[in-house]
Amino acid sequence: MNLLVLEDTDFISESQAKVTGRRLRHLLDINKVTVGDSLKAGRLNGLMGTAQVLHIDSESIHLDVTLTERPPAPLPLTLILALPRPKMLRRILQTIATMGVKKLYLINTWRVEKSYWQTPWLADTALRQQLILGLEQGGDTQLPEIVIKKRFKPFVEDELINITADSKSFLAHPKADDPCPMAFNQPSTLAIGPEGGFIDYEVEKFVEMGFQPITLGSRILRVETAVPVLLSRLFS
Repeated sequence: MNLLVLEDTDFISESQAKVTGRRLRHLLDINKVTVGDSLKAGRLNGLMGTAQVLHIDSESIHLDVTLTERPPAPLPLTLILALPRPKMLRRILQTIATMGVKKLYLINTWRVEKSYWQTPWLADTALRQQLILGLEQGGDTQLPEIVIKKRFKPFVEDELINITADSKSFLAHPKADDPCPMAFNQPSTLAIGPEGGFIDYEVEKFVEMGFQPITLGSRILRVETAVPVLLSRLFS
C-alpha cells in the first residue's frame, strides 16, 4: 500500500480518522506500522498528505491526518474497453486506476461472452474495491468513473460522437497498419477489443466515427497486457 486511501466514513473528526478491516490488517501485517509512524494518506476524491498513527488496538488504527497536496494529474484519456473475462477485469481495473485513467466505458461486442455480464464483479461495490486498490498502488485519490453499455450499435452510433469530442480517437487493432503513437500526450479516446479483437463490422463502425486503427506490432497480446502497454506508449 503506497497510499492509505481514507473515505469520508473513516473520519471521526475534521483531522482524525479510524481505519478498520482490510486496511487495518494490511497496515499491521505488511506495513508493520507502530504508534508514532507517519504514513502517506489521502481522502478519496480529495487531497493527499500524511497520517500519523496515534493508537492501535485489535479492531482499529487511529490517525491524525494532515492533507494539503493535490493528487497526480489524470491522463487526458477516455478508455473504451470490451468487457473482458471477470478475473482479467479485476486486474485491469486496478491497472487503469494506478495509471491515471478517470473514465472507462465497458461495452459489449460480438466476442464478449454473455456469461461475463452475469459476474458479481460488475456490482458497484466490487468495481469500487478494485479501483481503490489501484489508487493505493499508484498514490492517487481520484476515483475513476465506470459506465456500462451493453448494446454496441446504439453506443457507437448515438453516444460516441459526444464522448470523442475534442479528442483524438484510436482503435487498438492487431491488423491495423499504423503503429501506436509514442508520447502523444493529448486528449484521446482509446478503444480496446476483447480477446480475439473486434470483428470487421465493429472496426468499420469505429472507423466511421473517426477512430484511427493502431497496432502494437505483430505479437498478439492479452487485453490485460495491452492496456498498460498502450497507455505507456501514448502518454509519457
